[in-house]
Amino acid sequence: MRERDMEIEREGERNGPPCACAVDISVLPEGCLSDIVALTTPKDACRACAVSSTFRAAAESNAVWERFLPSDYQAIIAQSSSSDSLNFSSKKQLYLSLSDNPRLIDDNKKSFFLDKLSGKKCYHLPARELTIAWGDNPHYWRWVSLPESRFPEVAELHSVCWFDINGKMSVSILSPKTNYAAYLVYKLTEEAYGFNDPPPTASIGTTGAGEVYEQTVSLDLPIVEPGQEDQVVLPQQQHTSRPKQRNDGWLEIELGQFFNEGGEVDELQFGLKEVKVLWDKSGLIVEGIEIRPTRG
Repeated sequence: MRERDMEIEREGERNGPPCACAVDISVLPEGCLSDIVALTTPKDACRACAVSSTFRAAAESNAVWERFLPSDYQAIIAQSSSSDSLNFSSKKQLYLSLSDNPRLIDDNKKSFFLDKLSGKKCYHLPARELTIAWGDNPHYWRWVSLPESRFPEVAELHSVCWFDINGKMSVSILSPKTNYAAYLVYKLTEEAYGFNDPPPTASIGTTGAGEVYEQTVSLDLPIVEPGQEDQVVLPQQQHTSRPKQRNDGWLEIELGQFFNEGGEVDELQFGLKEVKVLWDKSGLIVEGIEIRPTRG
């Protein structure tokens, strides 16, 4: 028994003296708990619901989820044609809806949604808002409607040797102090060819930073299914980015990353091109380019 008591004493010494002034945080007023939870993240707020009924009431309060929503969310939602844009029983339900259901805004010129884990703003520019070389010539590109697309039209490549797609947007509409990535959202038909040798070059940068990041991307590398990012072996020729299967049925490939400082006049510019070898390319369907925060 004495040996056991000594072992407990030694364990106590390693852990430090017991606290004689422990406080049960759950006895704090709900308003104080809400202020505390609002300083965390949406993910932490959902976890706090499991602590106790008091924590749940605080973590699900409108005061908390109002803090997680962008400060200009009402102005953004006002640009949507959806009649139920603000018809939700709580700010948490509104937050989850904006995360799970992208909204077309600005006369269908953009799609807006929130990153569910962080609440950061995300945008998807449709193909019609991109500058596509020869995009208005039906001999090279066709504009078609697909039921699986959120946009009225997508661009389908018939045949082209000068492959050049560019886009731009103001960084002021994005969340400040956030690392973002741009993704080409696309599909390949069964007859697609010409995107591997050589692969096109992606570029991204902001006018304020003065630097442009470039990398080669191969649109027809093995597709990474959701949750299998570490299980795909790339061929011998390495690329910094590879296609991934999205939950909406489309593919995406990262074009590059940038850090948004939060400037009011800076412009984000991004593109994908292959204009050196000039071999024919065909079978690419472009829905648009999505801008969203990086994770990890």
